[in-house]
Amino acid sequence: MNNHKKPNAERVWKQLEDFLVPRLALSVNDRAVYSHLFRHSRLERKSRLRFSIPWLCRGVRLSHTPARQAVRRLVAQGALRLVERTKTGHLVEVRLPSEIHAALPKASTAPGPSRRKGCGSFPVNLDETDFLQTSELRQSIHSREGSFCFYCMRRMTARIRCLDHVVPRVHFGLNSYRNLVSCCAECNSRKGETAAGDFLRWLYRERRITAAELTVRLHALDALAAGKLRPILATSGNPPPRRGRPPLHP
Repeated sequence: MNNHKKPNAERVWKQLEDFLVPRLALSVNDRAVYSHLFRHSRLERKSRLRFSIPWLCRGVRLSHTPARQAVRRLVAQGALRLVERTKTGHLVEVRLPSEIHAALPKASTAPGPSRRKGCGSFPVNLDETDFLQTSELRQSIHSREGSFCFYCMRRMTARIRCLDHVVPRVHFGLNSYRNLVSCCAECNSRKGETAAGDFLRWLYRERRITAAELTVRLHALDALAAGKLRPILATSGNPPPRRGRPPLHP
């Protein structure tokens, strides 16, 4: 798409330095990857960019793993929207700093405007919310998965379920609804710091999930990073509706 207005590069650079970097706690690698993708997309009047990890590595002078991890963090933080991921590369939408909700100045915390009517303590801006902050927010992630493990799809009880960071905290994964899933304790332990996609493929090789289920879960992983799997926010005093067995997500 080449019909988009070219952004003001000076303004974007200032927003990157003044808001994006401190609010999202971007690392040097994150900044380099975002800047490179921005250069080859929005500065070329294109909102989307298809690229491969080797091409990105050459452009930012990073090895394969740091470059891939930076892309994952930028997707989880909303700086990139993952449209498609294939064996040949990624198709992403590169968002301007002013288009990234988590980088915008926070709304007032005064009663009323900062709360959604009828939703108890749930904040309006989900992208800025730490979903480990309260039991209600943690429960909303469990409810989204409908008592099934996000990875192996087994039914869970409250005693064996836990929350897992898709992008691990050691790799700067956030406590965002885009990066948290409900899973069984076994998957949480086995996955560790492994990339979620690689862990799903391991489950397939171990015959824990079928080929069709692997495809569904990989699509769900992309949808999660893109912000499409918003948690169900219960109205005050009412539990969220229960969902059936996966596939729950596109």
